Amino acid sequence: MPDSSPPPEAGQPELAELKLLVAADLCRAFQRCLWIRVNETGQTPLQIMDEAIRDFLKKHGC
Repeated sequence: MPDSSPPPEAGQPELAELKLLVAADLCRAFQRCLWIRVNETGQTPLQIMDEAIRDFLKKHGC
């Protein structure tokens, strides 16, 4: 199945979808926290998700 997402803009990394299955309450808490951080920092949801994954990888030495 071909990827229908738009090509990345110049200087932007190629994106890949990461699907996580978590308990519903954790999902709701993440979504609330994400939007709070968007409003507090002015970062985009993508920037915040990228930061969360980088922090996870760093924490676990990956």
